[in-house]
Amino acid sequence: MRRVRVAVLTLAALVALAGAAHAQDILQLVKVFGIGYAVRTFGPQINDFINSLLLSRDAATRQTTKVVPILSVSIGLSAPGRAAIGAAQVAGPRAAVQRVEAVAALDANYQGVFQIRALIPVDSLEPWKRLRRVVGVGVSAIIDLKI
Repeated sequence: MRRVRVAVLTLAALVALAGAAHAQDILQLVKVFGIGYAVRTFGPQINDFINSLLLSRDAATRQTTKVVPILSVSIGLSAPGRAAIGAAQVAGPRAAVQRVEAVAALDANYQGVFQIRALIPVDSLEPWKRLRRVVGVGVSAIIDLKI
């Protein structure tokens, strides 16, 4: 109940603060903050579900896993940039996985022929300030959230 109240108050604050913004911008903010909240709140349950799914298919990982947000920025010479958020499961040694805060997704378009996406486990929720890879950790699953 308290989580719902916090989510509603946060949503109301976002709408109130963004009153001068366009409706589409407000919707984007709600999506980004909502997905971030869902990953923080339900990350352990999503992680357990993924691990159970992989175990049932004889593809279980023997390493420590964790679900974190994916923070992406598109770049390209002929394509306008875009920002997006999602979620990913990372896997690796326990100490390294504990340092992971997010997965930075570097999206690029090469001459309109190749679409490239590099997924990098990082130790910050602001990888655009300084990209610091957490060595020894990889991405083991991508979580697509239907909005």
